[in-house]
Amino acid sequence: MTIDVHAHYVPASILKAVEQNPSLYGSRLDGPPGAGGCLCYDYGLTLRPFYHALLDLDDRWEVMARQGVDRQVLSVWADLFGYGMPAEDGARWHRLMNDRLGEEVQEHSERLSMLASVPLQDAHRAATELEYGVKELGALGGVVAPSVDGINLGESPLDDFWAAAVELDVPIFIHPTQPVPAPRTHNFGLNVIVQYIYDSTVSVGTLIFGGVLDRFPDLKLILSHGGGFFSYQIGRFDRIYRNMGPGEASAQPPSAYLGRFWYDTIVHNAAALSFLRDLVGSEKILLGTDYPFPVDDPDPIGSVGQVGFSAQEITQVTSGNAQQLFKLPE
Repeated sequence: MTIDVHAHYVPASILKAVEQNPSLYGSRLDGPPGAGGCLCYDYGLTLRPFYHALLDLDDRWEVMARQGVDRQVLSVWADLFGYGMPAEDGARWHRLMNDRLGEEVQEHSERLSMLASVPLQDAHRAATELEYGVKELGALGGVVAPSVDGINLGESPLDDFWAAAVELDVPIFIHPTQPVPAPRTHNFGLNVIVQYIYDSTVSVGTLIFGGVLDRFPDLKLILSHGGGFFSYQIGRFDRIYRNMGPGEASAQPPSAYLGRFWYDTIVHNAAALSFLRDLVGSEKILLGTDYPFPVDDPDPIGSVGQVGFSAQEITQVTSGNAQQLFKLPE
């Protein structure tokens, strides 16, 4: 079974619920409850328009067959997380998204699984929602952004949430989001090319230096897009670590934590993926596509095949690692 751990889907029923009762979810729709419509949060953020492939399942089956993917582990669009919402509104919003995504996944359980999103602006509510998603909806883990309304994960008071993930024994997928491009990355697609990768890398640095991985040695974290710049600049991380005094940093150098993460394959370059394999081991790499976004990998198995992995490593990356991490049957 070939498993894509990084794919996105937004059930159209979520948008219809917002259209019917916008005040309940701290947002409103500008345009139709489907492709072409925009979600506008009450706290001031307006997202770019939804497009057909993000809201559709019928075409997805054809794409999965073409890719050779048997199962997608779905996350909602990360821009929808809405961490700037009041905590109570955020809790209702994520419950809506998880319930509607769960309905679709349960209807197509032979091909789809899900990760639960959570209202990370409140660690206790986030922990509650993660537990609900896992125990009631069958979610395989959780998905979060690298920062909570601009505050890095490792500098946010999230220990209740991390503790819940450890107690439930499920991984947390960290997916970057930058709904409003920074001025210097507004053009030429640099928001996606550079800013997203920066977002993940900074968050990893704070998780390590801030002591989260030391406090929660059993916490399982998945990094999107090959882990951002983290693995490729690990020497620089270690160099700065050596400048830090007692109490300023993690218990060990950052390189000691490389194996604490799992990394998806979405780096779009065989040499980069080969380097990642050599650094962290094939047992820490998971197949991903980022479907249906324009920066997706349309031939994920072909990308893995170009690296020179052994047959055993290809099996690990395309299926075995995800089966073990998510406790999926073979």
